Amino acid sequence: MTDSNCCRREQCDHWTRRELLRASGASVAACCLSAAGAAAARAELTPSTAKRPRRPGTAKSVIQIWMWGGPCHLDTFDPKPDAGSDYTGPLDKPIETNVSGIRICELLPNLAKQADKYAIIRGMTHGINAHETASYIVQTGREPGERIVHPSVGAVVSYFKGYQGGYRGLIPPYIVVTEPQGRFSEAGFLGIRYKPFATGGDPAASRFVVEGVVAQGIDDARQRARRDLLHSLNTLQKQLADDPAAAAAVETEREAYDLILGDAGKVFDLSQEKDDLRDRYGRNTFGQSCLLARRLVERGVPYITINYKGWDTHKQHFQIMRRKLPELDKGMASLIEDLAQRGLLESTIVWWSGEFGRTPRVQWEPPWNGGRNHFGKAFNAVLAGGGFKGGQVVGATDAKGESVKDRPVYPCDLIGSIYELMGIDPEAKLLHPQGMEIGVLPDASEGVKSAGRLYEIM
Repeated sequence: MTDSNCCRREQCDHWTRRELLRASGASVAACCLSAAGAAAARAELTPSTAKRPRRPGTAKSVIQIWMWGGPCHLDTFDPKPDAGSDYTGPLDKPIETNVSGIRICELLPNLAKQADKYAIIRGMTHGINAHETASYIVQTGREPGERIVHPSVGAVVSYFKGYQGGYRGLIPPYIVVTEPQGRFSEAGFLGIRYKPFATGGDPAASRFVVEGVVAQGIDDARQRARRDLLHSLNTLQKQLADDPAAAAAVETEREAYDLILGDAGKVFDLSQEKDDLRDRYGRNTFGQSCLLARRLVERGVPYITINYKGWDTHKQHFQIMRRKLPELDKGMASLIEDLAQRGLLESTIVWWSGEFGRTPRVQWEPPWNGGRNHFGKAFNAVLAGGGFKGGQVVGATDAKGESVKDRPVYPCDLIGSIYELMGIDPEAKLLHPQGMEIGVLPDASEGVKSAGRLYEIM
């Protein structure tokens, strides 16, 4: 029996929720019946209790807006209008926000009105210019190249705040909207149980086809008819009514169909929201992904990642920014405002970042013709909610955005700050399958660069 099999959570805690979503009917029963003998052979990874969180966690969920490809800091939250056109391009007129002294890109007017609710980290740095390795360090806090593949923030939160931490929802505790990056293994050594459930589909479509929950071209009535037909044919299940594994299969099937036809899966039905609110978020994949993230937070899901593609702008950078930045502005500003109005921002961290920034000097020369390359020496992150103070700027880059001149912030500093506000001790240990205890973050002996957690905004 492999890790991809599934069974009832209470009795077979080592199988994945992702596969439960994919399974239904006879396939569910078959996997559960055949899995009973494998249960004793597997070891469960459980959070270490050797260390306790240093402070009570104020946050219950994280929404990570991952700017897939790396957004330019000069064209978003760290404008440099005096650097000249070789650095600013046409985006040379930053606007004031609702916090005196903080200016951001002119294409982000809605976010400018919400600046009192978020902090801008202008001193992010790691110096890595490759997508895979930069993504790894920003999402794990670890230097690439070790023999151990460490888990991402989402997997660690799922580990401590998911089923082991008392989460009991049918929706998996770690969700990716809409597809994984494929840059690295999000679960690392924790294994497939802690991989995220990727929704697939497009939340902006007329029918959001969620993998394993909503089938293309099959409505609810047809799903019910299929289930009823299966039950009428499944005489084996009736004969094994007293068998524990068969009972587990029945319960698993019930849970699977509750996701498909019951209340649990309705979280993915954005048609339940008012049209004017959906319009405010933006009728596009990113905007509706932000709306879905808010709905998942309302259901208590601990970690949601929105993988927002399209930011690897080696060519036609400013043409792409004219299209993408208004989309970002509308969706992210509406998310922050909506969470605040519903009383959810206090308990929800919104983390905006990519794997790096982009070269401050515009590459006007062929073949780039106005593009920006990868730049890990200096970039931005934004943090809102969950205990982070809004209306703040941490760190600064030089006059042209080419290096951090004040208060550097390394990935492990930011991640450790998120862990603390989630009530996860940054010095806690994870159990490696080979029996090693490994810190959720590197300690001083490992030589990873750190400048201290973000206590100034916590």
